[in-house]
Amino acid sequence: MLDYRFIVDHLDEVKQNIADRFMKADADAVVTLFAKRNELSTALQARQQARNANAAAMKGKMEQAERNALIEEGKRIKDEIAAQEAELQEVEKNLDAEARRIPNMAHPEAPRGKEDKDNLEVKRVGEPTKFSFKPKDHVELGQSLDIIDFDNGTKVSGVKFYYLKNEGVFLELALTRYALDILQKKGFTPFITPDVAREEILEGIGFNPRGAESNVYTLEDEGTCLVGTAEITLGGYYSGEVLPKSMLPLKLAGLSHCFRREAGAAGQFSKGLYRVHQFSKVEMFVYCLPEDSGKFHEYLRSVEEEIFSGLGIPFRVVDTCTGDLGAPAYRKWDLEAWMPGRAGAEQLSKSDSFWVGDWGEVTSTSNCTDYQARRLNIKYKDDDGKNKYLHMLNGTAVAISRAIIAVLENYQQEDGSIKMPPALVPYLGFDVIKARK
Repeated sequence: MLDYRFIVDHLDEVKQNIADRFMKADADAVVTLFAKRNELSTALQARQQARNANAAAMKGKMEQAERNALIEEGKRIKDEIAAQEAELQEVEKNLDAEARRIPNMAHPEAPRGKEDKDNLEVKRVGEPTKFSFKPKDHVELGQSLDIIDFDNGTKVSGVKFYYLKNEGVFLELALTRYALDILQKKGFTPFITPDVAREEILEGIGFNPRGAESNVYTLEDEGTCLVGTAEITLGGYYSGEVLPKSMLPLKLAGLSHCFRREAGAAGQFSKGLYRVHQFSKVEMFVYCLPEDSGKFHEYLRSVEEEIFSGLGIPFRVVDTCTGDLGAPAYRKWDLEAWMPGRAGAEQLSKSDSFWVGDWGEVTSTSNCTDYQARRLNIKYKDDDGKNKYLHMLNGTAVAISRAIIAVLENYQQEDGSIKMPPALVPYLGFDVIKARK
């Protein structure tokens, strides 16, 4: 969350930022409640001083009538203090709730726009894959090769669930180990994180555990949720702690299952593995000094680029527009891989060279500055002895299901087989998934 004083001092900029992000939040209410809190706090301190003065006066010699008067005054002051404390507590609760609805400020260079079509392409690596034959999408490939089973996933668990089978199992494990090995060499501490987190941790990270618009599975009567990303569990790891400056930066890598309701997601671009209720992901997370977060944001992006360059997957980098940013993000880079299977039927029918497809997001990395640290109360002790909020960043190393899409669709062969990226072969023990008879 933003600092209260920052909201008061930069009210117009905060309101414009809310508008740029197409979010609903009341910055004016924060200003009003902040002033009310300060007023009540000052009045409460005055009453507490009066209580102390009354208690001191009671220690002196006096007539009984004077003592009785002081006793009555003491009772009155006590009641006033109790009432003021209750009112202050309520105002502070409302202030916190309103402030939490306000998104982080967006980077000045982040594109202003409402949705992903307004994102700005800043880099492209490789060229869209060309075929001399009509390519298939990953759904048809996975089913024909008997490595993905959507039908029985739906029968057993519901829509947007799936089974991986045969070589598909080893492909997931190979992608996981490939990413973890790269991160370990770069000094990331590897974790396998819990798949469940307390609601207050999700709220601290910036996820909404409740409500019809929530993308989160809550566990009834537990006060916990299934995590949608290891960002939640890695970000909550040091909640409520003050870290020595010498510990920073901290680079963590977390492997977890991810659970997302994906309510309302439909359409040709969301089919198959692209948007599912459960998948595995390797997540990067960084705790650092405020002055270093810009540098580490570029670093996380470079790691993502290295991972997908190593797989030989064509991709582009986009600067995410304000309306497509999550509330905690100051700036976000997305990597979008070329996915030939995202071609529509009309595009396929008109294509001569079968240079078909579209870009699909495979990773993202966000600099959340001190927004999450304030909500989770994570600080570091600076050289001046003061405790200050650190900065927190996250980035996807590899979301396994979407990486599988990119591999299957870009490496497919005319006979229906799939060549494997050379970087994965040492982990797989085979270099091709052969077409089944």
